[in-house]
Amino acid sequence: MMRHFLRQLFFVFDYTSQKIILQIIQLLLQCDKLLLLFLRGWLLKMNDTEHQEFSFLLKERVCPLVIKLFSPNIKFRQGSSTSSSPAPVEKPYFPICMRLLRVVSVLIKQFYSLLVTECEIFLSLLVKFLDADKPQWLRAVAVESIHRFCVQPQLLRSFCQSYDMKQHSTKVFRDIVNALGSFIQSLFLVPPTGTPATSNQAGNNNLGGSVSAPANSGMVGIGGGVTLLPAFEYRGTWIPILTITVQGSAKATYLEMLDKVEPPTIPEGYAMSVAFHCLLDLVRGITSMIEGELGEVETECQTTTEEASSPTQSTEQQDLQSTSDQMDKEIVSRAVWEEMVNACWCGLLAALSLLLDASTDEAATENILKAELTMAALCGRLGLVTSRDAFITAICKGSLPPHYALTVLNTTTAATLSNKSYSVQGQSVMMISPSSESHQQVVAVGQPLAVQPQGTVMLTSKNIQCMRTLLNLAHCHGAVLGTSWQLVLATLQHLVWILGLKPSSGGALKPGRAVEGPSTVLTTAVMTDLPVISNILSRLFESSQYLDDVSLHHLINALCSLSLEAMDMAYGNNKEPSLFAVAKLLETGLVNMHRIEILWRPLTGHLLEVCQHPNSRMREWGAEALTSLIKAGLTFNHDPPLSQNQRLQLLLLNPLKEMSNINHPDIRLKQLECVLQILQSQGDSLGPGWPLVLGVMGAIRNDQGESLIRTAFQCLQLVVTDFLPTMPCTCLQIVVDVAGSFGLHNQELNISLTSIGLLWNISDYFFQRGETIEKELNKEEAAQQKQAEEKGVVLNRPFHPAPPFDCLWLCLYAKLGELCVDPRPAVRKSAGQTLFSTIGAHGTLLQHSTWHTVIWKVLFHLLDRVRESSTTADKEKIESGGGNILIHHSRDTAEKQWAETWVLTLAGVARIFNTRRYLLQPLGDFSRAWDVLLDHIQSAALSKNNEVSLAALKSFQEILQIVSPVRDSDKPETPPVVNVPVPVLIGPISGMSRPFVRTDSIGERLGRYSSSEPPIVTDELEDLNLWWAAWNTWYRIGSESTKPPITFDKLTFIPSQPFLTALIQIFPALYQHIKTGFNMDDLQKLGVILHSAISVPISSDASPFILPSYTEAVLTSLQEAVLTALDVLQKAICVGPENMQIMYPAIFDQLLAFVEFSCKPPQYGQLETKHIANAKYNQIQLFAPAEWVALNYVPFAERSLEVVVDLYQKTACHKAVVNEKVLQNIIKTLRVPLSLKYSCPSESTWKLAVSSLLRVLSIGLPVARQHASSGKFDSMWPELANTFEDFLFTKSIPPDNLSIQEFQRNENIDVEVVQLISNEILPYANFIPKEFVGQIMTMLNKGSIHSQSSSFTEAEIDIRLREEFSKMCFETLLQFSFSNKVTTPQEGYISRMALSVLLKRSQDVLHRYIEDERLSGKCPLPRQQVTEIIFVLKAVSTLIDSLKKTQPENVDGNTWAQVIALYPTLVECITCSSSEVCSALKEALVPFKDFMQPPASRVQNGES
Repeated sequence: MMRHFLRQLFFVFDYTSQKIILQIIQLLLQCDKLLLLFLRGWLLKMNDTEHQEFSFLLKERVCPLVIKLFSPNIKFRQGSSTSSSPAPVEKPYFPICMRLLRVVSVLIKQFYSLLVTECEIFLSLLVKFLDADKPQWLRAVAVESIHRFCVQPQLLRSFCQSYDMKQHSTKVFRDIVNALGSFIQSLFLVPPTGTPATSNQAGNNNLGGSVSAPANSGMVGIGGGVTLLPAFEYRGTWIPILTITVQGSAKATYLEMLDKVEPPTIPEGYAMSVAFHCLLDLVRGITSMIEGELGEVETECQTTTEEASSPTQSTEQQDLQSTSDQMDKEIVSRAVWEEMVNACWCGLLAALSLLLDASTDEAATENILKAELTMAALCGRLGLVTSRDAFITAICKGSLPPHYALTVLNTTTAATLSNKSYSVQGQSVMMISPSSESHQQVVAVGQPLAVQPQGTVMLTSKNIQCMRTLLNLAHCHGAVLGTSWQLVLATLQHLVWILGLKPSSGGALKPGRAVEGPSTVLTTAVMTDLPVISNILSRLFESSQYLDDVSLHHLINALCSLSLEAMDMAYGNNKEPSLFAVAKLLETGLVNMHRIEILWRPLTGHLLEVCQHPNSRMREWGAEALTSLIKAGLTFNHDPPLSQNQRLQLLLLNPLKEMSNINHPDIRLKQLECVLQILQSQGDSLGPGWPLVLGVMGAIRNDQGESLIRTAFQCLQLVVTDFLPTMPCTCLQIVVDVAGSFGLHNQELNISLTSIGLLWNISDYFFQRGETIEKELNKEEAAQQKQAEEKGVVLNRPFHPAPPFDCLWLCLYAKLGELCVDPRPAVRKSAGQTLFSTIGAHGTLLQHSTWHTVIWKVLFHLLDRVRESSTTADKEKIESGGGNILIHHSRDTAEKQWAETWVLTLAGVARIFNTRRYLLQPLGDFSRAWDVLLDHIQSAALSKNNEVSLAALKSFQEILQIVSPVRDSDKPETPPVVNVPVPVLIGPISGMSRPFVRTDSIGERLGRYSSSEPPIVTDELEDLNLWWAAWNTWYRIGSESTKPPITFDKLTFIPSQPFLTALIQIFPALYQHIKTGFNMDDLQKLGVILHSAISVPISSDASPFILPSYTEAVLTSLQEAVLTALDVLQKAICVGPENMQIMYPAIFDQLLAFVEFSCKPPQYGQLETKHIANAKYNQIQLFAPAEWVALNYVPFAERSLEVVVDLYQKTACHKAVVNEKVLQNIIKTLRVPLSLKYSCPSESTWKLAVSSLLRVLSIGLPVARQHASSGKFDSMWPELANTFEDFLFTKSIPPDNLSIQEFQRNENIDVEVVQLISNEILPYANFIPKEFVGQIMTMLNKGSIHSQSSSFTEAEIDIRLREEFSKMCFETLLQFSFSNKVTTPQEGYISRMALSVLLKRSQDVLHRYIEDERLSGKCPLPRQQVTEIIFVLKAVSTLIDSLKKTQPENVDGNTWAQVIALYPTLVECITCSSSEVCSALKEALVPFKDFMQPPASRVQNGES
């Protein structure tokens, strides 16, 4: 019936009845609910033929009619001429358009499955009704029609499946959404002004559009007040928001105006409100539908998985088929979901973003944000990254000020898309950018987060509302955000910055002091919200513990990326950086500690980068976060515990170690504070983490500041004090290395010195727990050795292959050895003392073979380094030791300071060789070690530093005190050692109040040294070789040190007297070891050293310290040592075998060489020396070369002479002494001081020389006469004669101040010499060469006339005459000339000639005096001439007296004739005026009375 009615209805259809017919069709299609149900049932009951007919009727009759009626609405453009009366022209007509859209709505909603193609046309035409050039009433009716579709998500799904998912079909669903967006945008644009309206229809065209907002737009007066109305306002356009429908329903207003003929007056904002609700319902419907279906799919998947895991009765093939069908269904459904979202998100985003920006109503804003949040979450669940990021970006932009968003989020995909166009039915439509105007309440003003912030930015209540939505999105949908975390967190970071929230303990954000700053202003409302926002932020990151691992990594990566941006922004300036990301990384790590392994590496890796940032505030928080995480990780109750999970513990501690690679001191300080806290709380349970913790302490470098080093050292002190027993023994070596490294730091001297004390404490700990440590180390060694063998590699460790425990000791020694060469003197001194004390106290714990390593790799290596450093040290003067500390002049250069170290080191090594020789000598290469030690002693002794050289000799002396091991046959019998456990008290340990008691047996601990092993028998020959090596070293030291330099200047080094003294003092002790093989060559070498040493002069500056006074006749220590050395040698020769006595002449030669120093001090190369130091001159001329003094050689020479005399008295008859002409050498040596006499440096010298000569001759002359026939003394006689001549007739003049008494004493000495000649020589003339006797006679003749030589007239007035000497010479001469009969003609000739010369000279002097006296008149003659005549007169008197005493037969006649001839001349002298001459003349004339009557025999002889 209905089909027939419709068919008939179309026959009467014309334009005049369009309104009625459309209404009838609409009524027929949708009269009421009962009719609709009836029609549906009727359609279902139709047979195929009837169904086809009805479908044909709808397609061929109804749809063409509807499409035809669309034509005037589609073709009409706003502004064209229209009329209100019906006319055949195609123009919109409200009753028809309204009814047409009602029919279309019914067709699409009820008959969509029959009219798929037709519905595509309807929807495409319907979308065009929304164009901006259509009348506003038409657009309003169209948007009401679209709203009816938007509330039916299943219908929208059908649209998408039927059109959008078809390849060549119109994208209807996308066009609908885009058209809504375009429609909303067009409402904010100012409409073009057309021609004046001629009808009500034209006049109402703008009723649903936008209007320019008046100054008080949106304000309505109520009871005298002003109330803001909900509205959208954008760029001056104000559109109110009307309440038009209940959420989720599509109740139309204008589609129901069936009674209206003219277009109704559409309220302002009605179209916008409907379009707004369309968007909200569209989003709500799509998301609820897709999420519902998605939940069902996930539930089915979970159910299927559970069923697959549980046993069922179905076959495997059925299960596979079911799973495959389910997967296919899910794939199809997911394709539809994704297409729907992809089709609508762009339009939705554009419209919602615009509305969000324009919204002035909190509720509307909340709905928009909720829609965007819902779409973002849906896109995230579907994995649509671009759309998800776009919606999130929109929310983020809404959270920030408008211009702010353009700079923060312009790099994201969504932001890029927001500036592009989208299309509606193939036509491009530009998106409107957000407005910069804001009509919201400003709640906060703050600084933007930028490198160079310009001005301030304002946050409105809408921004805070968007921020809350963003927090809600992240909190509830964090699992689907993925890479969008970057957008979310970046926005939150900027908002937090503007609001002035600062990180606090644990990473939570709290209102900081910046809130009170001048650039941040907050209203009371937002101040109240800040704690809430902070709490929400904390809960957001606390909820990360519920995220899956992948999502958690996305969050961590986003925070890290955000932190990197903040780091880049903080480069190059010192402004406060953004710490949001770092704080939230900390917070995220703390709440995810139960699965810390999966995020630890990226988390800590980034924080380590933050710690290296140049901005101090950024670094501070990076270190705070990292150390907090490490401490929390170590204290967290892991399952399994950290004690059973070594890998996790090392993982947690590794970042702490990595912080050591950062150079910033503040970071290292945080690191060390963390270590200190870990030690205090977890020190007992670190276990395998000790190497990392100790490595952190040891990684502190010298240049990282005093406070840093002090903190690290505090950690080390805590370790050494409390934790050595708890750590694995394998870590003890690391402790030693770390303690040693602190000793090398030069920032704080006290720390270095204390670290050396720690090393001593560590050595005590090793000693106390030696057995426990040794067992554990051996066990670990065995395990490592096994692993190495399995891997086919060689076990490599320091000091291998020494036992592990010994290696620990060696590492300790090596570390102390490094400190012994530290640049600071105090450290070197302390380390050296500790090293040698440690070796001395605990060295017995070492294996015997380990001593080889100690000697070669520790001690000798240390000596080499100290020697090298000392020889290359700077000689520049150091003014002060830092601060107000003054440096002593003995330590005011680096060279002097290193000298002290060299002294300490060499002394320590020598002491070890001395005390531990019983351990060292059996090693096998002891002789080589001995040679090396001697070489070091030699190089130190030859150092240019007096302190070093002297100390080297002291070390030499110490090793010479070593007692050579005795042979077994010489050892006393001792009872056997019994290995009984006996408590042995080792000396008190440093820092302990009681001694350490050891309960192990003596045999167990000292077994390698006890008699339980074969005793160590040292080869005597080898031992002798050691001492001869020492002798060679001593000789080299002596020869090199005393060798004069080629050139001299003020920097020339000359060895000191203490050094030379010590050098010579070594010889007696050394000689005791080598005396059995000491030969002549060695004696010659010794002589060279002694002579060279004694020849070295003394600086005038040092001479007052050598002797109390220059004038005291005492020997220096060096001279005493030299004489002592010769005395030791002399005594050894005396008691030695016969073959040693041939050394006597060499001893005499050496002593006589010293005797020569009395008159001629030794010359030290080309150096000029003085006998008296002019210290004052030295002090004045500071830059002049120092004067050198030959000091106290006279006493030394005199003492040497005494030794010579004593020795000669003992050895005069010795064969070697006779053969080597020792007596002649003595006489020759004494000739020098005797010839100089008064010219000797000291008066005592020639007197001692005379007395010594007399003593020697009294012993030696008999020996000489005894060997007269052998000719061995032939060469001695001329030397002796010359010596007498040079002494008795010296050319030196007595000093002016010589007293008469002293002169007489000196003359008596001369008389003693003549007496010696008279008593010991002349009586034995038969055994003496005649030439010598002749020389003696000539000398006696000369002595008798000596005082009347030329000096008689040239002498000073007060010169004294040697009367007694002359008389003695005359008497001796005359005695031996006339007392005996002349045996040879030559003897008589010599006597007669002597008398003739004497008398002739007297005659001449008398004549000259007489002549001068006559010519002088009354003027007195010169004193010297008077003195001369007086002496002549006395000589004549003496001569006559001597002649009288002589036998008459021994005096010839000529002699008497010459004597008598003097008488007349004497008589002429009577007239002289000088009383003195007259007195002497009387004495001379008196003896002539005997010549008045000469004896008969004499007359006869005279006559004959």
